[in-house]
Amino acid sequence: MNIVAWILVGLIAGLLARWIVRDDRSGCLYTIAVGVLGALIGGWLMHASGHEGIKTFSLRSTLVAALGAILLLLVLQAISSRGRRLGRRRR
Repeated sequence: MNIVAWILVGLIAGLLARWIVRDDRSGCLYTIAVGVLGALIGGWLMHASGHEGIKTFSLRSTLVAALGAILLLLVLQAISSRGRRLGRRRR
């Protein structure tokens, strides 16, 4: 895939993931970064499970990227909420 396709898949996947997870951070670059990282994570997980990763711009690629982005956002939320809980205990 070329860079424009990665950006487009990242934007769509990031928007889907942020909508599903209810992430309140904003910004187009943040959304694209979440989507592109999600595409890398989702593609790697698909490849590791014996399926084809992300190779073309398609609905399947966008859904795989969105699932990877959802996992990324859930991990980030878990880490940030854990940090907030630890910060309250130390005070």
